[in-house]
Amino acid sequence: MIKLLNWVRRGRRKGRVLKVGVICGGPSAERGISLNSARSVLDHIQGDDLHVSCYYIDSNLNAHAISSAQMYSNTPADFDFKLESLAQSFLSLSDFAEHLATAVDIVFPVIHGQFGEDGGIQELLEKYNVPFVGTRSNECRQAFDKYDASLELRKLGFVTVPNFLIQGCESNQYELTEWFKRHQLDPNSGKVVVKPTRAGSSLGVKVAYGVDDSLRKSNEIISEGIDDKVLVEIFLERGSEFTAIVLDVGSGSNCQPVALLPTEVELQFQGSIDVREKDAIFNYRRKYLPTQQVAYHTPPRFPMDVIENIRKGASLLFQRLCLRDFARIDGWLLPNSIQTLSSSEIEFGRTELGTIIFTDINLISGMEQTSFLFQQASKVGFSHSNILRSIIYHACLRVPNLASRNSISGHLPRRSKALQPKHEDVRKVFVIFGGDTSERQVSLMSGTNVWLNLQSFDDLEVIPCLLAPTSGFASSMNSGKKEDDVGNSTVWSLPYSLVLRHTTEEVLAACSEAIEPDQAALTSHLRNKVITDLMKGLKNQSWFTGFDIADEPPKQISLGQWIKLAKEVQATVFIAVHGGIGENGTLQSLLEAEGVPYTGPGVKASKICMDKVATSLALKHLESLGVHTIDKDVWRKDDLLKKPIDNIWHGLIAKLQCETLCVKPARDGCSTGVARLCCSEDLAVYVRALQDCLLRIPSNSLSKPHGVIEMPNPSPQILLFEPFIETDEIRVASKFTHESGQHLMWKGHSRWVEVTVGVIGKRGSIHSLSPSVTVKETGDILSLEEKFQGGTGINLTPPPLSIMSTEALERCKERIELIANTLQLEGFSRIDAFVNVDSGEVLIIEVNTVPGMTPSTVLIHQALAEQPPIYPHQFFRTLLDLASERSM
Repeated sequence: MIKLLNWVRRGRRKGRVLKVGVICGGPSAERGISLNSARSVLDHIQGDDLHVSCYYIDSNLNAHAISSAQMYSNTPADFDFKLESLAQSFLSLSDFAEHLATAVDIVFPVIHGQFGEDGGIQELLEKYNVPFVGTRSNECRQAFDKYDASLELRKLGFVTVPNFLIQGCESNQYELTEWFKRHQLDPNSGKVVVKPTRAGSSLGVKVAYGVDDSLRKSNEIISEGIDDKVLVEIFLERGSEFTAIVLDVGSGSNCQPVALLPTEVELQFQGSIDVREKDAIFNYRRKYLPTQQVAYHTPPRFPMDVIENIRKGASLLFQRLCLRDFARIDGWLLPNSIQTLSSSEIEFGRTELGTIIFTDINLISGMEQTSFLFQQASKVGFSHSNILRSIIYHACLRVPNLASRNSISGHLPRRSKALQPKHEDVRKVFVIFGGDTSERQVSLMSGTNVWLNLQSFDDLEVIPCLLAPTSGFASSMNSGKKEDDVGNSTVWSLPYSLVLRHTTEEVLAACSEAIEPDQAALTSHLRNKVITDLMKGLKNQSWFTGFDIADEPPKQISLGQWIKLAKEVQATVFIAVHGGIGENGTLQSLLEAEGVPYTGPGVKASKICMDKVATSLALKHLESLGVHTIDKDVWRKDDLLKKPIDNIWHGLIAKLQCETLCVKPARDGCSTGVARLCCSEDLAVYVRALQDCLLRIPSNSLSKPHGVIEMPNPSPQILLFEPFIETDEIRVASKFTHESGQHLMWKGHSRWVEVTVGVIGKRGSIHSLSPSVTVKETGDILSLEEKFQGGTGINLTPPPLSIMSTEALERCKERIELIANTLQLEGFSRIDAFVNVDSGEVLIIEVNTVPGMTPSTVLIHQALAEQPPIYPHQFFRTLLDLASERSM
């Protein structure tokens, strides 16, 4: 087993440790995102002066104490079925509240939607006098209910969207028809938005046409159990959507709200065959999975006076609704030509350039690593740790014994390396991510996670670097590039705030804006204005010691120059570029040529593993040792487009001796472009997507149900066809139902299960982590969301004994280590395979030499399943140390 690193702990500060209880979960479909947010809070506030206890509310409102290791699960379903065996489950919510009253000093509720933002958890905590972060229960109830909030906003003089309330199963056809007519909408085809009144801002929101369609979709929301009250609103055309974080920096009962720099939300629709995209809204998938379907601009591309009016209005709304500590407020800037908006006595909202309208109040904003909270906070100088601690310490001001505690008044946030004095023996680390492939967005997530985790080490100076795309985005197309050409690629060295974006396109756009003089001057002016407003209140807080993010411009150099710089400053390169030059040996070769240490396998292993056919050939001789490979047939895209689909299909079925096929790009990793094909019609759909260069195949376009299939861009030139391996579905039963408890269901007729396994160590002595059984939620192929999007996809780590015995598990791990050592892997990699649950035999799918390193990937779960657990920052530091040891 790899020797775990000995890392320096910060000295304990004087004063009593502040005990914070972080609560996540809840009954809504956003409970997975809640877990993601809570994990981020844990990562950034935990310290010697602040101890975090973690709690989870399941879908039936049962409360449980969970370990910090369980917070790193991809979704609550990863451990829901094991809750009964956890160390502590509470008999009732009252029992839970009584525990909190004595176990923690203050609670940070991180439950999104129902029970978290509707006043439920707040009312419970108030009843038992437990201090908490955020708004009181009565004010939560009013702000969370979109209909009640709209009435209150109208009363307060804000412009509101005309709406119509549908409750339960009432027949509202006549009244709704009259409402349509009153607002100049055609009762047969008028375009409206239908949404639950009491749910997260992205859940259950639908576009409808006319009265009948509105009623039908309202009934769908009610029958799905999302809410029994539904709001019908006018569809806001030709507007620009925005969101703004508001912080209270006042003292005591003096509310002093300050809106940070707002973010503009821009929806983008190219490259889809789904006509429903034309009616796109900022939905759950767009909000939480980084794709080119949405772009964000912080600050917005609005005139300065409009931005200031948005900030003023959001702060005013925060104050008048009696909100506390922090909130996120969403809205629209609409052209003044739209005449459907009205309010009885408008005090706020009308400007010369448009009408500002606030539509949603989020009382517990998402707190994932690149969420709006951290994007906007970093723009004005807050690191993740600083903004979260500032929110907590502000809430502590309401509790006399906490406000006077030394640990509060002596607060010193973990400071960004940009503002820290340099250590004499500091070690530089360049984290590189992005690139040309279809996996570039996941690469951004991976690189961001690595960068944030390694920043916790005082002896490291970690610099995030974006490998910019060359000309368009390519996967297999760039594999034939000469190294001289690749060396001319562009690398951006990024300041803190520019990393926190959802896509590489946004990062590039932000870099361009940051070095454009006029835009840079505008952003600087707005930033200084927000800082001035914040300091009016923060200067009076003894715990606030200043902002800890420097406002620096990004720096642009060629990849070749960047590698020479890494050599000059003796940096170690942490490779987080998925696919393309990051995994095919090209980047590794360039680094080796200059003697720069890097993470992951070497040149030869990278080249072999990137090519799925070469991987199979390299392992073919291990057949007698229980390591098997899948038969493959290789096709060029051009040949698929030329020949009759029926002929291709029947030829493949005959050659591979199977009934259904799995198709995938030959040199592209992850789940992009991977699909199950059950008939020639499915093949025709897939080939048409290749021909049309679609960015995605919409869900259920093929004959068997499936989720959205993200496609490589541009489409791959070489495709692999394999027999589809049949396995029995593993399901977690009673998910989001009112049944008590959750349990696994698995028929077990097929004795093969799909697993993914991380390996770590030095070449020749690789250690296999515990495999994870993959549970598919939407189809036969794990989607991009299920692999990388927080709150989706279920991984069981290690496989439960009801599925695989301890003996079979050990034999499986031995074979995984054999595979890794045969391929000469080192550092770390991920192996995807099918495993026989009786014999532990392995049927290899693929090997990823730069696997996903997002907070939600199985590598993290598997590292935490080790004894003792390896936490993310330790895990990434271990990989870094392995890279340095190899170079010595």
